[in-house]
Amino acid sequence: MEFRNDPDDVVLSTHERLVLWHIEAKLDGDQRLVRRMRRAGTRPWLPLSVAVLTCASLILLVLGILTSSLAVLAAFATLWPLTLLLAFRLPRRPTDAQGHVRWS
Repeated sequence: MEFRNDPDDVVLSTHERLVLWHIEAKLDGDQRLVRRMRRAGTRPWLPLSVAVLTCASLILLVLGILTSSLAVLAAFATLWPLTLLLAFRLPRRPTDAQGHVRWS
């Protein structure tokens, strides 16, 4: 017997459906995973922070090149790694089945 009650119209046998239910039950029982998945989408500030830090870093870079000021170059050297760190965290944002970012 086959089931077609999936939203994606996927055909699963009874055995496959049973295995899927067991996997879902184990995942639902993992409280650590549930907490992590719930918490994963609570950072809507991340894209805005990356944009602001990138603009600030570029301004400091241009000012450092134009003025050769040690203070400006030190500020750029401090700000740029932080910008990169946050930028690399952007692709790790949770997505739905279609690949769209979930904003909680």
